[in-house]
Amino acid sequence: MFENLGQKFGDIFSKLKRKGALTEADIDAAMREVRIALLEADVALPVVKEFVNSLKEKAVGTEIVKSISPAQMVIKLVQDHLAELLGSDTNELNLAMTPPAVLLMVGLQGSGKTTSTGKLALHLKNKLHKKVLLASLDIYRPAAQMQLEILAKQVGAGSLAIVEGEKPAAITQRALKAAKLESYDVLLLDTAGRLHIDDALMAELKEVKALANPIETLLVADSLTGQDAVNIAQSFHEQIGVTGIILTRMDGDGRGGAALSMRHVTGQPIKFAGMGEKMDALEPFHPQRIASRILGMGDVVSLVERAAEMVSQDDAEAMAKRMQQGKFDMNDLLKQLKTMQKMGGMGSIMSMMPGMGKIKAQMENAKMDDNVLKRQEALILSMTPKERANPSIIAANRRKRIAAGAGMSVQDVNKLLKAHMEMENMMKKMKKMGAGGLMKGGLGGLIGGLGGMGGGLPKGFK
Repeated sequence: MFENLGQKFGDIFSKLKRKGALTEADIDAAMREVRIALLEADVALPVVKEFVNSLKEKAVGTEIVKSISPAQMVIKLVQDHLAELLGSDTNELNLAMTPPAVLLMVGLQGSGKTTSTGKLALHLKNKLHKKVLLASLDIYRPAAQMQLEILAKQVGAGSLAIVEGEKPAAITQRALKAAKLESYDVLLLDTAGRLHIDDALMAELKEVKALANPIETLLVADSLTGQDAVNIAQSFHEQIGVTGIILTRMDGDGRGGAALSMRHVTGQPIKFAGMGEKMDALEPFHPQRIASRILGMGDVVSLVERAAEMVSQDDAEAMAKRMQQGKFDMNDLLKQLKTMQKMGGMGSIMSMMPGMGKIKAQMENAKMDDNVLKRQEALILSMTPKERANPSIIAANRRKRIAAGAGMSVQDVNKLLKAHMEMENMMKKMKKMGAGGLMKGGLGGLIGGLGGMGGGLPKGFK
């Protein structure tokens, strides 16, 4: 997400850094480019105007002029303004009430509301250790209630029994009663949507909200609809009153205009971002981290958190010990490949690493996608346990057998062995690296080596 905007900001800041001392004319020119970048990202015009005017007012002040590094001060100001625009602080779900806490899911049809309900249930269950009940009030869309029932089973949540012909108000009352009797912590009500906002939809939502008295009313909006998503959010908030927003398909939104406009237009925080189709692809929205990611500063905190979720403590300690000893065989590489795939692939990881934005774009242009990871996994699985533990024994005849077993060429095996050797050499130097070296050299080198497997590393990576 935000790839286009991040690239534009990167170009703007590169120009500023080359200038050294900044004049007011330099800042004016930069502000014009910031304005264009935001408009091209589909950010609402009133939001752009306020953002640029506020930014310029601070940028031409004495703190910039007298700064040791004026360009860095401008970048810091942009980061702070972006974080403020996105909501400054992370907004957690409000569950501070006597159980069951009722969460009302609202939005238009096709926004991903039912799927997001299932994802949120999984988040509540796994991260907050809550007992969750799901109830579908959508009696209009064919099989909508059955869809939610299936999702509930997938994520291990409770599901209200379906009663044919029952109206939304009656379903709400039955769900509230069941949640209390069966001691559920949270009740998620998935309401019906329409293809557009109309009086019938709003009247039904108002009736359900009055009956359920939800502590949170969460609007689910598709980020790919851009300004339409912002207008929809404004209408829902004015008529229903939302307390938070879930933006879906953020992983496919290269512009990010909806996210940057939502908070400003509605005054309500973005609480979650849908980052894929899998049920665990729902992330809490962290404004400060997102602002850093947009400006190419990475998001190391999220990267470490995600890695911690995917790797057990024992595995992490074992890997750290092997690195300290300078050991890195094909079994270690296989574990790394599997972990990277679980973490969202190369693109997702690179977007969270400082200074990797341009390299990510280069690799995408070179068509180095996550199929590289799968191909290398296939090659390693074609090796014998002895070969994985000691790759140096893989001579020409073994390479032919491995290539045939994976349905690939000997050249592909050669690339894998070369990349492994480079990564093994890097691990031997790991003792000399600090924390920053580990992030840039370790993970960066791993991705660089994988890029080499895919047909050659883009120029400028090393």
